[in-house]
Amino acid sequence: MGTTMAADIPVTSLPSGEKIPVLGQGTWFMGEDKRRFDEEVDALRLGIDLGMTLIDTAEMYADGRAEMVVGEAIKRRRDAVFLVSKVLPSNASRRETIQACENSLRRMKCETIDLYLLHWRGGYPLQETVAAFEDLRQAGKIRNWGVSNFDIDDMDELAHVVDGQQIATNQILYNLTRRGPEFDLMPWCRERAIPVMAYSPIEQGRLLGNKVLAEIAKECGSTPASVALAWVLSHEGVIAIPKSSDPVHLRENRQAADLKLPVEQLLSLDRAFPAPRRKVPLEML
Repeated sequence: MGTTMAADIPVTSLPSGEKIPVLGQGTWFMGEDKRRFDEEVDALRLGIDLGMTLIDTAEMYADGRAEMVVGEAIKRRRDAVFLVSKVLPSNASRRETIQACENSLRRMKCETIDLYLLHWRGGYPLQETVAAFEDLRQAGKIRNWGVSNFDIDDMDELAHVVDGQQIATNQILYNLTRRGPEFDLMPWCRERAIPVMAYSPIEQGRLLGNKVLAEIAKECGSTPASVALAWVLSHEGVIAIPKSSDPVHLRENRQAADLKLPVEQLLSLDRAFPAPRRKVPLEML
């Protein structure tokens, strides 16, 4: 990875054996306001400097403009970054997936996407999308592929598709208030050494008013956001991709990678945000 700080962020392994940082940067809602373009570019660059070299984006975000923000942020630094993007389900036929990927590459001004995901389950057969992913991989346009917002039955179905076993990750909504995946989906992925990427890991800030979080943050000399994120990162094989354009929040996010929550604090969080005792359908934002 490109910066000295990057080594400080713990890593997890993709099924290919490649190691990637467990803390990255999301870009949902970036690119929506042209006046904020430079500010968002600077935020992503600061994140890279802090070692958060995994950047997650999608063709859907601001109709491709988030990818343009990413493209500007990684200019001359492409080799330091692990780049993730996504194809919309409406574009996920064999032919259109390839076209969508080429459009994303053009917007990001680069030659390869490190990890390319199907954004959520759509109408096209999984076999078609997987075939396109494999075509793209053989052409060197992507290096790994995966899915997003897939529940356990979708994952099971994917596992039985030709080349479906090549999946590298499942990106899902996971945080203290959305613990449903712990019941069955996360164990399923762990058994197969497929890491999970947690989007909205601090529930877009909505959980930060919680008293227990505030108390623990005070005990740690940290912030509720760092604690909520550290909790997500305390789970093996989980990658978190919080989005922030604010330098202060970016540093709080970065701090979470160094925060090891003691057992008592993890138990307090368990009581405040109980784990599921039965199957909960996968939630989406």
